[in-house]
Amino acid sequence: MDLTLTIFVLVYVAMGVGHLPFFRLDRTGAALVGAMLLIALGIIAPAAAWQSIDYNALGLLAGLMIISAAFSVSGFYDYAARAVGAAKVGPQALLAIVIAVSAGLSALLTNDVVVVAMTPIFCQICLARRLNPVPFLLAFCFAANVGSSATLIGSPQNMIAAETLHLSFLGFMKLAALPSLVGLPVIWGVLVLFYRGRWELAGTGATRVAPPQPLDVGETVKAFVVTAAVIVGFVATDWPHMLIALLGASILLVSRRVESQKLIGLVDGDLLVMLIGLFIVNAAVAATGLPQELIGWLRSVGFNLHDPMSMLIIMSVVSNIVGNNPAVMLAAPFLTGAAQPEALGAAIALGTGFSSNAVIFGSLAGIIVAEQGKKNGITIGFAEFAKAGVPTSLLCLLLAAGWILYLQ
Repeated sequence: MDLTLTIFVLVYVAMGVGHLPFFRLDRTGAALVGAMLLIALGIIAPAAAWQSIDYNALGLLAGLMIISAAFSVSGFYDYAARAVGAAKVGPQALLAIVIAVSAGLSALLTNDVVVVAMTPIFCQICLARRLNPVPFLLAFCFAANVGSSATLIGSPQNMIAAETLHLSFLGFMKLAALPSLVGLPVIWGVLVLFYRGRWELAGTGATRVAPPQPLDVGETVKAFVVTAAVIVGFVATDWPHMLIALLGASILLVSRRVESQKLIGLVDGDLLVMLIGLFIVNAAVAATGLPQELIGWLRSVGFNLHDPMSMLIIMSVVSNIVGNNPAVMLAAPFLTGAAQPEALGAAIALGTGFSSNAVIFGSLAGIIVAEQGKKNGITIGFAEFAKAGVPTSLLCLLLAAGWILYLQ
């Protein structure tokens, strides 16, 4: 048990820090090494390791990543970012447009793919317009996290929770969409307050914007049609979500104009491997009985993992320690049998999505925005991110808590 717990702790230290201290082993590597050690040392049998992997959640995530990638390959993300950047409006109005576009796309497509595709373009456009890019990048990141909380396909952690709790698309959306929508003006208000008088860059030097990616109208329309069909399938049929997403992905991969490798290359394979590793690591620890003891202790002090308000608080805290995806992975084995599965799923989505704006490493979107900004000469440090992120997260979480109390 001691060795199992040691491996578990080291893996989740890497999840929180971003790498294993003193080693060049990132989150994905740590999860994979932890799983391999547990299997190789005989702590978990190979058959048990395979059985612990939730292929439904992984298949759903992979399928939706391919669907989202189709919009990137077709040039739609590039087109959308440039259309927003070209809007002839003032900085505050432009900020509102960025928030709306980010939230809308993230709710219907995997938010991390949206952020990866559009962040570099927003960086260039802000610099070309001589606008301070920091508030706009923060708005884009914050809105992606908050907007993705509205639907079960908005983020990987939502998909994991939805598959574990067997949630319906509409049932989830009815409970999560309204607080996500109300959270968007909060983001705008906080950023307008903190960056008043600091919208423009000093100097007059021009920044060259990279040539636009051509918009393939036919492929974009195809991607929209497939996306709409997938959502209709989620809503109107009893087919497993994974099969619907994989069917949609298959249709997009078979094309006479776009190489399948371009779509597959945009799938976040590191994330999928990390989740596989975490499934195995969590299963090995669950077999020790320690998590069950921890759950019992939490109940004794008033926290119940089947209670939406308790789950909102737990997810809000744990997400900012190990990240939102690993946080849901930790809770997933204990979610079955909930009396209010939709409300519990909404609490998980709102807790992980809203709290992850507090610090850079609270979400993959935050890390992507910081790293992509750095590549374009834009520095968003921990303090700069948290200055606006902490009040945004706290206000949005208060909204979520009030909403959950209303539901109960």
